[in-house]
Amino acid sequence: MKKRIVLLMLSLFSFTLSKAQSPDENQLGAWYMYFYNINFKESNWGIQGDFQYRDWRGLGDREQLLLRSGITYSPEDSGVKFTLGFANITTGRFGEDIDAPVSENRIYQEALFSNTVLKRLLLTHRFRYEQRWVEDQDFRTRYRYNLFLNVPINNSTLVKNTYYVALYNEIFINGERKIGNDREVQFFDRNRTYLGLGYALNNTLRIQLGWMEQTTANWQKGQLQFSLHHTF
Repeated sequence: MKKRIVLLMLSLFSFTLSKAQSPDENQLGAWYMYFYNINFKESNWGIQGDFQYRDWRGLGDREQLLLRSGITYSPEDSGVKFTLGFANITTGRFGEDIDAPVSENRIYQEALFSNTVLKRLLLTHRFRYEQRWVEDQDFRTRYRYNLFLNVPINNSTLVKNTYYVALYNEIFINGERKIGNDREVQFFDRNRTYLGLGYALNNTLRIQLGWMEQTTANWQKGQLQFSLHHTF
């Protein structure tokens, strides 16, 4: 009888703990992002990256701090941009009083190319392969594909003073599934679907405000996104 009571208490404790660490799917989170792209003059080389602060609730409950930069190369007349980059990510747990951040270092390779459909639909395809070193986990990899679509409203391209609709969908697939200590992740990692409105302040600087729905193997949550896109 005592064993049953102890097992019941442990089960209840584990359930409570897991619920406390799971994000509130009804709470709108927020991501604040800065993207930059530098093209060296008269060269096929450049630098690109992004800095992001993500919050479970909007502000005050850090979800993630992501710092990412890479060297780019665009072969002559290819229409493709390749990137080799590095990222440092610090991830906090859900709950204002529960941070205990987990650190991750990541190397990634990326291929990016664009095309225009019906003179107005600006499509961009991004393929990314990541090698990940996550704290307290075995080495793991991940594959990502993102389809972006920008639709200018009052112009045919994203020139100064252009309003545009921005959409994207990105799917994440895990490479290695075993991550150590008898733990395993699913083949499907997550999916992100985004809808936003943007404005080109000038030919090199754009702002966007939108909403993104992120679906993982365990939870689904909406995120408000504010982003600044800067080309030098």
